[in-house]
Amino acid sequence: MFTEGSMKIKSNAGATSIAFIILLAQVFAAEAAEVKVLCAGAIAPIMNELVPRFERETGHKLAIRYEFGPVLKRQIEGGEAFDVAILSLDINDLIKQGKLAADTRVVLGRTGVGVGVRKGAPKPDIGTTEAFKRTLLNAKSVAYGKEAPTGVHFIGLFTRLGIAEDMKAKLRPYPVPGSVEAVAAGEAEIVVNGTVVIAAVPGVELVGGLPPELQTYVVFTAGVSATAKEAEAGTPQ
Repeated sequence: MFTEGSMKIKSNAGATSIAFIILLAQVFAAEAAEVKVLCAGAIAPIMNELVPRFERETGHKLAIRYEFGPVLKRQIEGGEAFDVAILSLDINDLIKQGKLAADTRVVLGRTGVGVGVRKGAPKPDIGTTEAFKRTLLNAKSVAYGKEAPTGVHFIGLFTRLGIAEDMKAKLRPYPVPGSVEAVAAGEAEIVVNGTVVIAAVPGVELVGGLPPELQTYVVFTAGVSATAKEAEAGTPQ
């Protein structure tokens, strides 16, 4: 499975692909169909690699909508129609609500929070809490995912670091996708996002993860809708 380390993405892609393909292929067991997927935007680059393989091997087509995990959760709770959800949060609450089939839950991987810069730009020091704080204060602009779990964690660090007021004018919140791409386009100087997300976007280099005392991890889990067609076929083997 993919992890927070950028160097491990490709080496673990096989395990992620197997879990993903098993989950989706069994949603529709009989004939080719279109599968509606609600997916956390953070793993769009990884999905772009997996989807062609899935469609080629199963004959099914995927209709994917990307958004922040918490936004998708709210939409599912509000009655959004879908077949498979891949969210950047634990899906147990949705299982308890009867929105997802309990026996289809699959953990696909996790990512830590890191910092990225435009390719070729000097890499700032983020090795310690104080170094990370200085980097934020010295940056002209900082991009992040507005409602992403990584973005919420990042904003929450400001009070702890004592820089909430200093950061207000520097912050550049982005929707899905956006924050990492903004650095690639020169719209922001640095980005704080999932390390896997940063490493997957061309034109952006991963500086590294946050210092251990500031770090958190986002776990990506998937499940089949409790009302999906042929939902009984959605149990991963």
